[in-house]
Amino acid sequence: MSQQRPGVAILVGGGPAPGINSVIGAATIRSILGGCDVIGILDGFKWIMAGDASKVRPLSIEDISRIHFSGGSCLGTARANPTQKVEHLDACLATLTKLGVTRLITIGGDDTAFSALKLEQRAAGRLQVVHVPKTIDNDLDLPHGIPTFGFQTARHIGVELVKSLMVDAETTSRWYFIVTMGRKAGHLALGIGKAAGATLTLIPEEFRHRPIRLTTLVDTLAGAFIKRLTAGRSDGVAVLAEGLVEFLDQRDLDGLEDVERDQHGHVRLAEINFGFVLKRAVEKELRTLGIKTTIVDKNIGYELRCADPISFDMEYTRDLGYCAAQFLLEGGNAAMVSIQNGRFIPIPFAQILDPATGRTRVRMVDVESESYTIARRYMIRLSQDDFSQPQELSHHAKTVGLSPEAFRKRFEYLVAEDL
Repeated sequence: MSQQRPGVAILVGGGPAPGINSVIGAATIRSILGGCDVIGILDGFKWIMAGDASKVRPLSIEDISRIHFSGGSCLGTARANPTQKVEHLDACLATLTKLGVTRLITIGGDDTAFSALKLEQRAAGRLQVVHVPKTIDNDLDLPHGIPTFGFQTARHIGVELVKSLMVDAETTSRWYFIVTMGRKAGHLALGIGKAAGATLTLIPEEFRHRPIRLTTLVDTLAGAFIKRLTAGRSDGVAVLAEGLVEFLDQRDLDGLEDVERDQHGHVRLAEINFGFVLKRAVEKELRTLGIKTTIVDKNIGYELRCADPISFDMEYTRDLGYCAAQFLLEGGNAAMVSIQNGRFIPIPFAQILDPATGRTRVRMVDVESESYTIARRYMIRLSQDDFSQPQELSHHAKTVGLSPEAFRKRFEYLVAEDL
C-alpha cells in the first residue's frame, strides 16, 4: 500500500448475507476515487488478530466493478472475535498499522459491530472505523422499518422454497415444519411465512411468558392441525423461528434425547434438530386424539445466505458501501451506517449498545405492530372465536372425538394471552 495515499481496509465478519460483494465494490470505488488505496482483509479478524499481515489482497476498480451481481464474499468471512482478549485488539491495530491502514470498514452483524466498536475504542484516535450492518436475521438495532441488508433477498428465496413445499403439502396431504434461521428474533420466519401465506408462523416474540413450554408449541401446532381438518384440509405448512429454542424451558430441554451436551450436562442449543423434536412431539399428541398424519421437518437458512442479491439488496448495499467510504473520507468515525428515508444517517457506536448487557442491542419483532397483527389474522390457528362461538367449538371437538367442554379444557389456554 502506498505511503503517500491514505489506506482503507475492508473486512467481513459473521455469517454470509446477500449483498456483501456489493458493499465491498461500492466502498472500494468511492475510496479509490477519493484518493485512497484499498485492501481487502481475508476472513474477518481471524488473521490480523493473530498478527498475520499476509492474508490480504489489494482491491482495484477493475477487480470489483461487477461483483455486486454475485452472492458470497470475495474476501471470505469468519466469526473470529478479537474482543475476548486485549492482546487480540492490540494485534489487530499493530497489523493494520503495519499495512498502512488508517481507515477501516467492517461489514457484519452485531458481533462484528461490537468488535469494530471495541477496536475503535482501543485505537484511541489512531484508526477511523465505520460499520455496515449485515445479517439475514434483520435483528440489528436499526430504526423500525429499515432492514439489514441481505434480509430481503433471504426472504425472497425463502418464500420461493416455502411456496414449492406448500404445493407439495397439498399434493401429498402432508404437513411441513420449516425452521428458519434468525437467532433469537423471528423476523426472517415471519417475513417468509407472511409473504408466502404459510398456514401459520411461530416466533419467540409472541410468547409473553418466558420460558416457553414445549407443550405450548406442540398444542399450538396441534390446534392448527385440528382447525385445518375441520375445514376439510389435511395439509399445511408451519414456519418456525429457530429462536424459539433459545427460550424453551430448561425442564423441556433436559428431557430431550439424542442431543449433544456440554461438559456441564447442558444441552447444546445449536445441536438441537428443533423441527424434528416438534414433529415427533406433535405426531405423538395427534395420535392421542385419533389423528394420523405425515409431518416432514425442514431447515432453511444456508440456502439463503450466499444467494445472488435481488435488485433491492443490490441497490441498497451499493448505497451503504458508498456512504461508508464517504463517511470516512469526510473524517467520520465510530458509527454504523444507515439510510433512512433515502438519506445517510450515521448511528454512533455508543447508541447501539444495550446499557443492561454492554453488548449491541438486538431488534426483536414488534408484536404490537399493525404488520404483525395482519400476519396473525391470516394464520390458521385456534383463536378466541373458536371457543366463544358454540358452533365452531362443537365442530373442532367433533374432529378429534372430544366433547366441547373437554376440547375447551384442553386447548383454550392457548388463546388466553390474546384477551
